[in-house]
Order: sequence, then structure tokens, then C-alpha cells
Amino acid sequence: MTYAVVFTPEAEEQLAELYCYIEGEASPEIALRYTSAIVGYCEGFRELPRRAVRRDDIRPGLHITNFKGRTVIAFAVDEARVSIIGVFYGGRDYEALLQPGVEE
Repeated sequence: MTYAVVFTPEAEEQLAELYCYIEGEASPEIALRYTSAIVGYCEGFRELPRRAVRRDDIRPGLHITNFKGRTVIAFAVDEARVSIIGVFYGGRDYEALLQPGVEE
């Protein structure tokens, strides 16, 4: 089975913020390469979405994985779709931010 992969508006915003941060610290090319790699990694969940760590203690149905040791990707899986919920860079407290009812 192949799943659809979708990014929530919050995850898209986090990717844009990450791009801007890296662009300011390094270059537009590096920022684009890194954020594009994250998107490509997430698209890999089309085939094997349940390969990440399950974190029901934070939010029911939540999966967490790391990308290159500095970025945490949070997502949920249903019968046909993988929803990317958040992209957290550089040690952000994703556990607190993902609690139900918490706004960034």
C-alpha cells in the first residue's frame, strides 16, 4: 500500500522558518538543500510510515523520527495518509509543543 503524504499548515510554516534561519546562517543554496531533503525524507513515508517511534504519551497516534540528528519530524498515520504535524529544529521542546491544546 502507498500512503499520501501531506504537510499541515503548521509543518509548512516550520519548514519555511527553518529555511529562513539556515539562509541567514549559511546561504539560500544550503537552506534549500536541507529543507528539500526533509521533504524528500517525509515523502519516503509513502511506503513505510510506521517505521518511526510511536509516542502516544505525547499525543495519541503520534510518530516521531529524527532527520540528520538536528531535526525532529512528528507525524500521524491513518488508513491512507501520513500527516506531517511538525518539523522541529535544533533542540526545540517538541514534546511540549505537541501536547493537545498547545499553540506555538
